[in-house]
Amino acid sequence: MEKVVIFARVSSSNGSQDYERQINDLQSVAITKGWHVEAIFAEKVSGAKRNSERIELLNMISYINSHEISKILVTELSRLGRDTLQVLQAIEILNQNKVSVYIQNYNIETLTSDGEINPLSQFLITILAEVARMERKTIRERVASGYQNYRANGGLVGRKVGYRKDEVTMKEEYKEEIKLLKKNISLRNVKKITGTSINTLRKLQALKLC
Repeated sequence: MEKVVIFARVSSSNGSQDYERQINDLQSVAITKGWHVEAIFAEKVSGAKRNSERIELLNMISYINSHEISKILVTELSRLGRDTLQVLQAIEILNQNKVSVYIQNYNIETLTSDGEINPLSQFLITILAEVARMERKTIRERVASGYQNYRANGGLVGRKVGYRKDEVTMKEEYKEEIKLLKKNISLRNVKKITGTSINTLRKLQALKLC
């Protein structure tokens, strides 16, 4: 019998939401398909939290790596994250670990039985990636516009000459990254979770902050 875990998520900003319905629906799916539910992970988090701050998501990733789990169940893709970028990051980490995501509302999985990417799910993921790209482009344009307005009004942008962050500042700014590195999560996966560059993560290791 194939071992699976259930992952459910609702936003803490909506007090009326509960994840019990998601769990019940996915338990019924598991029974129907002959899967054995090894664990259930459920979170009620703020939409502002990054993947690196989502304790249940991190606990699930650690669990599937140590218990040879091949599949996680979600009612819909949005349960993996608050936005398209979070969803893509979560799926990429799971793909790298050869863990398939069963998406109930589409009745498809991200990986085939051979551990290869499912073409149909890849189509959905490609659409998500394009949405994420457009979102990031919009954010960059807004930031660039803000910089231009700031400079136009006499503001100075950039670090002072000779500026270098000290260890105390690094520990505070990258505390989530340091926590993940201390758990021996790979640099690549920490980058996917937090968005922090590999070079910066290596600097944290070189400073022995983790």
